[in-house]
Amino acid sequence: MSDFSTPLSRRLGLRYPIVCAPMFIISNKEMIVAAAEAGILGAMPSLNARTLEGFRADLEWIRARTDKPFAINLTIRLTEPERLAGDVALCEEFEVPVWLTSYGDPTQLVERAHGIGGAVLHDVTNLKHAQKAAAAGVDGIIGVAAGAGGHAGRISPYALIPYLRQNLEVPIVAAGCISTGRQIAASLALGAELCYLGTRFIPSAECGAPPAYKQMVVDAGPEDIVYTDKVSGVHANFLRETLPEDWTADRTPEGAKRWKDIWSAGHGVAEIHEQQSIEAIVEQLVREYHDAVAGLPR
Repeated sequence: MSDFSTPLSRRLGLRYPIVCAPMFIISNKEMIVAAAEAGILGAMPSLNARTLEGFRADLEWIRARTDKPFAINLTIRLTEPERLAGDVALCEEFEVPVWLTSYGDPTQLVERAHGIGGAVLHDVTNLKHAQKAAAAGVDGIIGVAAGAGGHAGRISPYALIPYLRQNLEVPIVAAGCISTGRQIAASLALGAELCYLGTRFIPSAECGAPPAYKQMVVDAGPEDIVYTDKVSGVHANFLRETLPEDWTADRTPEGAKRWKDIWSAGHGVAEIHEQQSIEAIVEQLVREYHDAVAGLPR
C-alpha cells in the first residue's frame, strides 16, 4: 500500500499521518509498538502505568521492540506534581520522540522535550487555549472537536480545524469523529496535518479494553454516545449503556475507580463494524483514504 504523508508526519518520521490516540486506562505498550510498526504514531498516557517503576518498565519494553517514533501523553494539572516530574524525567531518559500534553501550561515541558530533540503536540478545544500553547512553543495543536471520545470540545470538526488553521502558524492535528480513510481525507482537506483516532482503535486486538467494551463499540451508533460532565467534572463522551442513572462527579481515588466500568467512546463508533488488529486497521484506513481521494469529482 503506497504511503501518504504531510509535512508534520514526515517531520515526525511516520509513514502515515495517523495517531493512535492515548486513551485513559486502556491504551498500553502493546498498542504503541503495533502502531509504530504499522507506520503510525502510537501513544498512551503515562498514568496508565500506575507507578513510576511501571512506567519505566513500559518504556524499556517499547524501546526493546521498536526503533520507530511513539508518543507519551502527559496530563499536566491532572497529575500529582511529584509523579509528573518523574514521568517527564523518564521521557527525557528514554528520549520519547513525541510528547502529547494536555490540561495545563506546556511551556516547561516544551523546553524539556526540545532539549532531547523531541516534539510536543498540545490538545485544546478552542482558539484561546490554542494560541497560548502556540506561544509556549509547541510543535503542533491537537484540535479536539465535538464528538471525540473522552474529554471533547463543543465545536464541530468542520469548523474547528479550519478555524485553528487560519489563526495559527503551527500545524494542526484533527481529533474527533475520525474512523475511516474518508474521514482522514476530509480532515487533511480541512487543513490538518495529522489525524487523531482513539475510538477506532478500542476494538483492536492489542487494546487493553475488556472484550465487552470492544464489542459495545462495534455495536454502538452515535446515538448511543452521551456528552456529560457528571463523570469527571469535565464534559466528555461516554457509552450510554455504561452510565449509572444517578451520578455525581467524584475526583477522589474511590471515584476514579468507577471509570473502569464507565466506558468512553466518540461519535466515530458509527463507522466501526468489527474487531481487528492494529495492523489490519491501518491497512484498511490507508486503502479507504486512497479510494476516497481517487473517487472525488474532478
